[in-house]
Amino acid sequence: MEVNTQRRAGGLKEKIPDIQKTLDMVQFLKSRKPGSDPIETTFELNDTLYAKAVVPPTDEVYLWLGANVMLSYPVAEAETLLESKLSTAQQSLENCEEDLDFLREQITTLEVATARVYNWEVTMKRKDKTEHGEDQVDSKKRILPNG
Repeated sequence: MEVNTQRRAGGLKEKIPDIQKTLDMVQFLKSRKPGSDPIETTFELNDTLYAKAVVPPTDEVYLWLGANVMLSYPVAEAETLLESKLSTAQQSLENCEEDLDFLREQITTLEVATARVYNWEVTMKRKDKTEHGEDQVDSKKRILPNG
């Protein structure tokens, strides 16, 4: 359970900066005026592959939704969508961190309880051993005529 929650939190930590970067770009495109000059930019195609592009002022953007799906959105709608995805991802990350804290606390409690049970068992075995040891010594004393 802890590993799954850590994995989910790690995935969210990777996604949040990407969503924020995309949101910043959409807000930048939204702020551009219709009559402004096109922007020459470099954009990422792959981890190590970039391409140059000339971006004129636009009213729509294309967003990757996942599973090889890309959709066209008006800039305002894309901004709203990205803001909601960002807030959802941040809330999920907070929930994962709270869950991890709770799980760690429960694991610690369980380990302490297990140690206490083990220590109790050792104490009881010692007590039984000393009681049975005294009984054996007492019985030997009774059997010996000179004891």
